[in-house]
Amino acid sequence: MNDMLTMPVALHLFNVDDIEKVQLFHHLVAKLLYLSQRSRQDIQSAVAFLFTRVQNPDTYDYKKLA
Repeated sequence: MNDMLTMPVALHLFNVDDIEKVQLFHHLVAKLLYLSQRSRQDIQSAVAFLFTRVQNPDTYDYKKLA
């Protein structure tokens, strides 16, 4: 009976307060993308990589913004 109560996913996936962090990450990466296209072509590859992570950023991705 206990097998039916266990979930195959991690519980942190259901935290709602992470949505604000994801939105902030997306907002900041979008600003960087604008800057990289307009004036800083030297950071385009790094920003392009970060833009691939906007759907599911983790703590390491946030540290890359600093």
